[in-house]
Amino acid sequence: MEREVRDWSTARLAEEMTKAGHPINQSAIWRIESGKPRRRVNLDEALGFCKVFDLPLDDLTSPPGQLMNPLVRRLVGEYVEKWKDWRALGKAKDRIMAELDDYAKAHPEHEDMVKVMLMHELEVASGDDFRRHRGSTHRLQSWLGPDRMSMPDESEQPPAQ
Repeated sequence: MEREVRDWSTARLAEEMTKAGHPINQSAIWRIESGKPRRRVNLDEALGFCKVFDLPLDDLTSPPGQLMNPLVRRLVGEYVEKWKDWRALGKAKDRIMAELDDYAKAHPEHEDMVKVMLMHELEVASGDDFRRHRGSTHRLQSWLGPDRMSMPDESEQPPAQ
């Protein structure tokens, strides 16, 4: 069930087991799952499945009916992976923001240019949706200043030459 939840083939599971240091071939996985012919799982393989599926041994050995619906498990797994990605991106954004802040402090004559450039690039990248999505931009709003976040588009355009 765990393999199916992840939409992995038996070949993909065999590859993941090998990467985790518990090699097993695809046909052995098929025999374990199908029971034809009956194939027992040894301890090394069970530990490998636990590692690959990120499950404790109790969950791995529980009857399938005791585990959550496969769709729910897949969706929860996807959500957790996206949450971890989001956290990592947040840390990367904070690091970059700190570097921009350091640059602006070291070069105060460029501070406004850096802020306008950042605001412009964010608006272009977001299809002008940046100002409407303020929930995740608190630190950026503080740095840019509230007046920049509410400025009409025309005021941010450089004057025509």
